[in-house]
Amino acid sequence: FWKAMGSSATANQKKSKTIVGEAANVADKLAAATDEEIVEIAKGCVTTGDTPVINDAPQLLAAIREAAERTIGMRPFDVQLQGALRMIVGDVIEMATGEGKTLTGAMTAVGYGLQGRRVHVITVNSFLAGRDEQWMGPLLDFFGLTHGAIAEEADGDERREIYRRDIVFGAVNEMGFDVLRDQLITRRADAVRSPADVAIIDEADSVMVDEALVPLVLAGSEPGPAPAGQITDIVRGMEENRHFTVAGDQRNVFLTDSGARYVEKGLGIESLYGGGRDSSDGDADSDADAPGSLLSQVNVALHAQHLLTRDVHYIVRDGKVALIDGSRGRVAELQRWPDGLQAAVEAKEGLQVTDGGRILDQITVQALLGLYPGKCGMTGTAVAAGDQLRQFYDLSVSVIEPNVPTRRFDEQDRVYVSEEDRDTAAIEHIATIHQTGQPVLVGTQDIAESERIAEALQERGIDCSVLNAKNHEAEAGVVAESGRAGHVTVSTQMAGRGTDIRLGGSGEDHAGDDGHDKVVELGGLHVVGIGRFRSQRLDNQLRGRAGRQGDPGSSVFFVSLEDDVVGVGGSGEELRAQPDEDGQLTQKKVLLFIDHCQRVAEGQMLDIHATTWKYNKLINDQREIVNERRNKVLDTDTAWEDLSYHDVERAGQLQAAGIEDEVLHQAAREIMLYHLDVEWSEHLAYLDDIRESIHLRAIARESPIDEFHRMSIAAFGELAERAVAKARETFSEVTVTADGADLEGLGLHKPSATWTYMVNDNPLSSSGGSVVGSIAAIFR
Repeated sequence: FWKAMGSSATANQKKSKTIVGEAANVADKLAAATDEEIVEIAKGCVTTGDTPVINDAPQLLAAIREAAERTIGMRPFDVQLQGALRMIVGDVIEMATGEGKTLTGAMTAVGYGLQGRRVHVITVNSFLAGRDEQWMGPLLDFFGLTHGAIAEEADGDERREIYRRDIVFGAVNEMGFDVLRDQLITRRADAVRSPADVAIIDEADSVMVDEALVPLVLAGSEPGPAPAGQITDIVRGMEENRHFTVAGDQRNVFLTDSGARYVEKGLGIESLYGGGRDSSDGDADSDADAPGSLLSQVNVALHAQHLLTRDVHYIVRDGKVALIDGSRGRVAELQRWPDGLQAAVEAKEGLQVTDGGRILDQITVQALLGLYPGKCGMTGTAVAAGDQLRQFYDLSVSVIEPNVPTRRFDEQDRVYVSEEDRDTAAIEHIATIHQTGQPVLVGTQDIAESERIAEALQERGIDCSVLNAKNHEAEAGVVAESGRAGHVTVSTQMAGRGTDIRLGGSGEDHAGDDGHDKVVELGGLHVVGIGRFRSQRLDNQLRGRAGRQGDPGSSVFFVSLEDDVVGVGGSGEELRAQPDEDGQLTQKKVLLFIDHCQRVAEGQMLDIHATTWKYNKLINDQREIVNERRNKVLDTDTAWEDLSYHDVERAGQLQAAGIEDEVLHQAAREIMLYHLDVEWSEHLAYLDDIRESIHLRAIARESPIDEFHRMSIAAFGELAERAVAKARETFSEVTVTADGADLEGLGLHKPSATWTYMVNDNPLSSSGGSVVGSIAAIFR
């Protein structure tokens, strides 16, 4: 259908190849030119201004190619020029692993930069941002483009200076949190982020689809209603199917009537659904006495105990709970769970329970990317995400063929009844391949599985390197050595690793190509997948580690009917098949069933994306209205004009005291912005409360999304009015000196510290659970 409509992934490739071919025709002429002449030629190919355009694409590409060879010693292949051209047009390109996406992205940045556009190159982590900026810096310097990378440890002044440069490299979460921090400033000069015209997104499917609805949250420290240790102990003693039930797809957990009575008896209360503890219990605090608070804490404790698994969803390191980013197999830095879930997990593990936080502001990755007028991206698996990229970003996908045709052989899946049979067969297979000397990369779903497989291999006398969230600091070194002859590497999710696996390993590079040739003769890298992922793209990212740049390679996946993807995608369906003597299910209908389960799981995620997008779009629209008002207060004297007009006497007293107008205007800004920020924070908390119970609307035959819109719009209509009313009240009472307004004196405290987290948020889980259950579900 899309091909017929002219929107296929190869629709524009003929034209692109023609342009790249024309670029080769001027190569000799440019080879004889000086550096200065090449820069002038490139600048002459573009028109800057309000509507920048490229007038001579072949000449521009040829100039950038010549510059790349002179500066970083790499002459871009035709396919890399083709990829850069499609991204400059505004596509998401699919390039196989090892085809040189980093250089392609840098050439794209040059193309935009020469047009006078500021560019943000968005990566999946800060390590890659720093590496790519340093690696590609000489090419950008050649054309006089300033550049820098946002480091995690950079302070406000450093970030502010880097954001003013032409090309800025940064991790998606760092850039998102900078946007949120800038929404709390009270002086325009304190803003760190400068707007950009174009976002070039590395690992585009991961950022724009997998994490598109992940809210980046800025929170202020505030004592939270942590689950009491007593509740944690009670939940630990509850029995499944008697006191609670877990949904078949492992997405939610439900308290039974028997479980409610068990908790009521343990806490010494009359009703878990009616409110807090008996008045005779002097230990109950005001939070616990709030109606529904205890029930919420019990539900959160159940989720922590039975849906979140150590070494799968989190690890315990240095006495603290560290979340694991399921799509990348790394520790999710700066991330916490909200809604008391973090505290519940800490209590479950017997750790010190940390304070909660009041959400100050939040923005999804999708809304963050919406701040950029222009977007393009690159990844190894874009076609499989084409529907989402088209639906949510209006972006087309272009497939860039590999420079050398791939020689990887992908075997059909080997399917077993149980996980135990699957793992046994996989270990035997790995041992057989290892005896030949061929390097093996084993991909697992989570940390616990990677350690279990590694332990089983070591029992067989096979040494292996393990790469997961517990030792991600050694990532680059482990990945670089994965292609060495006889080497076995066990890794969790390989997406976004950013380091190519070179056959022969980096340790043998200095000795020439002997190591590479030896591994090529053995058949190249062999990839073994333990279980299918919920997304075919993740499977393909793992497979794509083999067969780099025309090298040979092979892959095979070991799957069981007990795997997560089968449980989710095949829920309620039956499969009749007889295993052979080795326990393997070889029938074609079994393979078709596994594919079906994966497609169903992917479809569920797309539905979640579409539904959640509707919720987040309204919140984002409201955020834009608040930000517009905030900017007006920041950049004008609106606050002083309003407050002084409504309390002429107070304004006159302050002016008569000899306080400078600039100080008074700034004091008025701080008063108005303080109350606007507090009201927005309260509004976000209210929306969270609505979303926790919105599924109940479906029981009343009402549309949850319509009800959410109705309630949130009604609440938002009063937000600005309340903020202004409270600001006027504060203005009449606050002490103002030459140093500004003393808000602390009135008990109007700003958070003593701020921290950030990202969560996966599905407001309408298939089981009709709360947002907490949905968070747990996605991590599952």
